[in-house]
Amino acid sequence: MGQSVLVTSILIAGLVLGVKQLGWLEFLELVCFDNMVRLVGDAGPDPRLLVVTITESDIQEQKQWPLFDRTLAQVLIKLQQAQPTAIGLDLYRNLPQPPGSELFIKQLQAPNVITITNLGDTNTEGVSPIPGLSAEHIGFNDFLIDPDGVVRRNLIYAYQGDTEYYSFSLRLSLQYLAKQGMSFKVKPNLQLGNTIFPPLGSNSGGYNNIDNAGNQIMITYRSPEQVARQVSLTQVLRGEFQPEWVKDKVVLIGTTAASLKDLFFTPYSAGKSANPAMPGVLLHAQLVSQLLSTTLDRQPIFWFWPEWAEYLWVWTWAVIGGVLAWRIRHPLILGAVGIISLGGLSGICFGIFTQAGWIPLLPSMLAFVVTGGGILAYKLRYNLLHDSLTHLPNRDLFLKQLEWAIADTKDRKNARFALLFLDIDRFKVINESLGHQVGDQLLIKATQRLKACLGHRAKIARVGGDEFAILLENITDTNQVNSIADQIQQAMTLPFTSNGQEIFTSISIGIAFNQTELDYEPVTLLRDAHTAMYRAKDQGKGRYEVFATGMHTQIFQRFQLEIDLRRAIEKEEFYLQYQPIVCLATDKIIGFEALVRWQHPQHGFVSPAEFIPVAEETGLIISLGKWILQSACAQLSIWHTQFPVDPPLMMSINISGHQLGHPDLVQYIEKILHQTRVDGKSLKLEITETVAMDDVEAAISILLKLRTLNLRLSIDDFGTGYSSLSYLHRFPVNTLKIDRAFVSRMEDTNEDAAIVETVIVLSHALGMDVVAEGVETAEQKAKLKLLGCEYGQGYFFSKPLDSKSATALLQQQFENLNDPN
Repeated sequence: MGQSVLVTSILIAGLVLGVKQLGWLEFLELVCFDNMVRLVGDAGPDPRLLVVTITESDIQEQKQWPLFDRTLAQVLIKLQQAQPTAIGLDLYRNLPQPPGSELFIKQLQAPNVITITNLGDTNTEGVSPIPGLSAEHIGFNDFLIDPDGVVRRNLIYAYQGDTEYYSFSLRLSLQYLAKQGMSFKVKPNLQLGNTIFPPLGSNSGGYNNIDNAGNQIMITYRSPEQVARQVSLTQVLRGEFQPEWVKDKVVLIGTTAASLKDLFFTPYSAGKSANPAMPGVLLHAQLVSQLLSTTLDRQPIFWFWPEWAEYLWVWTWAVIGGVLAWRIRHPLILGAVGIISLGGLSGICFGIFTQAGWIPLLPSMLAFVVTGGGILAYKLRYNLLHDSLTHLPNRDLFLKQLEWAIADTKDRKNARFALLFLDIDRFKVINESLGHQVGDQLLIKATQRLKACLGHRAKIARVGGDEFAILLENITDTNQVNSIADQIQQAMTLPFTSNGQEIFTSISIGIAFNQTELDYEPVTLLRDAHTAMYRAKDQGKGRYEVFATGMHTQIFQRFQLEIDLRRAIEKEEFYLQYQPIVCLATDKIIGFEALVRWQHPQHGFVSPAEFIPVAEETGLIISLGKWILQSACAQLSIWHTQFPVDPPLMMSINISGHQLGHPDLVQYIEKILHQTRVDGKSLKLEITETVAMDDVEAAISILLKLRTLNLRLSIDDFGTGYSSLSYLHRFPVNTLKIDRAFVSRMEDTNEDAAIVETVIVLSHALGMDVVAEGVETAEQKAKLKLLGCEYGQGYFFSKPLDSKSATALLQQQFENLNDPN
């Protein structure tokens, strides 16, 4: 995750910053700037300023425009009588407007009067200053118009060679500050008193490659309209103003008449202000107020981060957007957090803006949103091609990797690779008995072991529930692959720990090699490895097999057998045979073992050794087992009616591990006993020693539940499975069946005879009876009888019989019992 977010955030931040450098975000960033200006509170009129406005009414009153020099001279005289600190005439008067020109010039030469000029630029011609005035009485028009037509910057000082130019607002401010005893200097940066005005750079804030000639600053607007008290020209000429409005103030004289078009757009123009454009004299008042407020009131001047800090800021928000998109999975929660984050970003930028800091908002937002979107797209593609639990490539991605490997072998002669298909043995049992959470943990830990074992030598994928595929490229010989398979199996045989419980399992592996002379499809090669894995399972699990051509036929036959088995259960193609169990002391049949047989409609007799393992593996044994129980009990009920003996005939039925673990086992046996009217004492369930020892505690619990039905229980094939001697006394069983292998060798070796004798003695000591399987000779019968074995079963007595033959055998025995002779 960290690497993906880091790389994506760097790329997106670089892209956004590149777009910013091209200037494509400048307009939108300036719009954001204007909105923040409008959100800042109104500071109200500046008490140090007075604006004398020339309105439409004033022009109509004078019936003249431009105004006569005499009129303006009278205005200056009236104002000077009230002792202003400075007077700024925001009117271009490079040409005399008689009468009264000499008087006007004389008034302009007063030490506190400042006039305005326009320096012009490459696109416009300037306006020359009023003739006859010294440089100290002249300031240039100092506000700059951005490309979108809005005034946001103030050029307060400029120079060309040794020639210095002071702005109109700076001249007026200096007049006021001089009276406050404050010094100033203009190089290297403008300094008024202790306040330094750092110049605006070409890329400061949201700007991109602007003309930053001279000493420029951003304008801090005091108010959208009422920057200062206003009186009209007519009011001044009539003396209709209070002297204290003028005394010690900076007075600006300029036009506000809309017809004169001395209007400029400001950040407020896009808002809801009544005046969409601001008259030039009020704009100059804003500039003078800013210089005085910054110097005297410690009002902050706009500051900007260096470019490296902006880059870091943008990248930080790109990282935040990426992390949120990666960590938060729920789309609604992600959307809510994203909106909150963007609101927080806006709040931070606006909070800094209120302290005169301009941090570009839009690049950070774009970096946040685009990186988040990029990570979401990456996650979507990642999730489509990776397993959500182990984070390994899934089947689709692995097939693509396999396709690339095949293409690579075509380009490079003699290039070889191997494909390993892995399956966790007994995973279904673990998953069902211990829970899916434990199963998931097992898969995760198995993945970790595979990675630790293989390192960077292979590509690993999870291609099924508990199935993994491994691609080994650039192999030199088959021994190298066999060695890796051995390493994997050794790693997987170590116990897994979950919640303090050790879980033992193994891995079955199928191996398929590419053949450069063949044109492989990825799916075909994966199928070959899968086929070899099934072969490994059939050979006993916990091993590996290399694919051979004939395996497909075997696997097909096995799948066909499964299909036929399902159909056979539906159509009841099975039948039962019954092998007698004989009392060795009396040679009387005391019961039968029910054995299932299958007569396939096309292939004839199918051995139980073929179809029983398939039924176990597919779970079909549950349905088949119910049918066996139902049919055997029904037959036993008939025999009980036909041959009433004491004790009644017994029926032994084998129960598989799947059946033993089925949650409804007790209930459906009870139901069958009730339906067939068979007493539970006449039914004996046989479980193999291996099944009993697979999970001892679970087996004991289930057997105790079965005993509540008065059933008799037997352990089959005793001595061939796990060592169960330490648990035997805990199993609630009635009978031990000695495996035929020991019985058949009993006459040949003393060891087997000793084993049989030991089992018989042990059984009797634990209160159990004994049934010997595979009795085929009279000598074996005699030996077993001598050792105290109660019952025997085998071809010496009878082969398995159909119901009709078994009934005839019972009939003969029954008649002999009732024959008085």
